[in-house]
Amino acid sequence: MIASLLSSITTFFATIGPIEAAVLFATLTPQMDRQARRALALRATLIAGGILLVFTLLGEPLLRQLGVSIAALQTAGGIILLLIALDMVFARADSMFKLTPSEGVEAQGRDDIAVFPIATPLLAGPGAMSSGILMAANAHGEPMALGLVVVALFAVMALTYGLLLASHDLNRMLGITAQRVLMRVFGILVAAIAVQAVFTGVISALKPGL
Repeated sequence: MIASLLSSITTFFATIGPIEAAVLFATLTPQMDRQARRALALRATLIAGGILLVFTLLGEPLLRQLGVSIAALQTAGGIILLLIALDMVFARADSMFKLTPSEGVEAQGRDDIAVFPIATPLLAGPGAMSSGILMAANAHGEPMALGLVVVALFAVMALTYGLLLASHDLNRMLGITAQRVLMRVFGILVAAIAVQAVFTGVISALKPGL
């Protein structure tokens, strides 16, 4: 049980990217006072958490209705996670899971950045959505296992909120080097989780009875 919870927390932490979100949050809110940043961070995390909760709880049943098997979902989710992990390990500046230059320019010109780009696509992006669906599918309908996934999501979103509040101090304290070291460490862990998901999906497809 503890292992499953830690695995879910690690996966959500890596795919939601609280540290990266905190860095961008600090970049986008240099002139805001502390109270305004607190309200903005709370709104962004609540919106992102709601989106991810819906995908976690309803994504897999929806895919069933579309005729997508659990094995296919596990394999596809594992591949997406592996791509995210590779981006994290190699610290690619042109990561497909980060904001594009045009999105960054648009974000700078918006009055309310809680929904875009903080809540989505930064926090509730395709990787985090896929992870939620994948982990819910791996729960196989067991209430306790699914509950652990939801608890992990809430824990990571609470941590994300805290990091957004401390984003300006975090930027000064950690620096770019420490941030990238942390991302590489989590990238290796996520790569292992992703490969295991692919293995499980392929084995399930070849041997449906397993």
